[in-house]
Amino acid sequence: MGNAFTDRMARDQALIEDYLARAFASEARHADLQEAMEYSLLAGGKRIRPVLTLETCRLCGGDVQAALPFACGVEMVHTYSLIHDDLPAMDNDDLRRGRPTNHIVYGEATAILAGDALLTAAFEQLTKANLSADRVVEAVGCLSHAAGSAGMVGGQALDMAGEGRALDREELELLQSLKTGALISAAAELGCIAAGGTPEQRGRVRAYAQALGRAFQVRDDMLDVISSQAELGKPVGSDQTNEKNTFVTTLGLEGCATLVEELTRQAVEAMDGFAQPEFHVWLARSLAQRTK
Repeated sequence: MGNAFTDRMARDQALIEDYLARAFASEARHADLQEAMEYSLLAGGKRIRPVLTLETCRLCGGDVQAALPFACGVEMVHTYSLIHDDLPAMDNDDLRRGRPTNHIVYGEATAILAGDALLTAAFEQLTKANLSADRVVEAVGCLSHAAGSAGMVGGQALDMAGEGRALDREELELLQSLKTGALISAAAELGCIAAGGTPEQRGRVRAYAQALGRAFQVRDDMLDVISSQAELGKPVGSDQTNEKNTFVTTLGLEGCATLVEELTRQAVEAMDGFAQPEFHVWLARSLAQRTK
């Protein structure tokens, strides 16, 4: 069964890559802005968030093709956040997905503008979905809330403010639920919105994605300690270098492993009530064991 789900994920990823590759192809090119946008947007990666949008749409009985603009809008938000997180004023990283980060290649000013443009383009993509106006409006509200000060940007602010001092577990969980979890949750909810899912379905999807997002971040913190730069495609040990608060510094590796297992169990349980939740169950379990 694992191979069948791997193949299904690969098909989703191919749809996403094709859509993203065409997203700015017909635009007028202004200096090196679009090139910088595409440099990061088309750099590969697991595409977990847009896959989650497509598969949640399918889970709730919707049309995956109709959900594709929602999925790719989420990925544009995610890519913008990576470009800005890597900047010298933030995490000051020079490697991302095995390549020099955007500001190393194009300079800080262009990197900032590329991130700004991707964030704005994300919401333009949502309006291109072949769905009813009320679903598009609901999607814009969902994604903008998750990406802004009440979600991802708020989490990054807490992350920056927490450097150099120890956060307790409650503070750390809030930080990561905003910085990482909010966009993962929105990705899943957008799939439900695209399908016209019920409030009960959306609640279950949200519970699943929130547990998945927390497990993803805890595993990410573990990999920063136990993995290698070659495997991850980015520097390892940077959390410690930047005096970042992580689940490893709070719980230790063994405690993190236990927490990932518990959160994965919660994600799987949230799928109860869906007719065909097998892909989501497989995804949660495979992400819990990932090595990069």
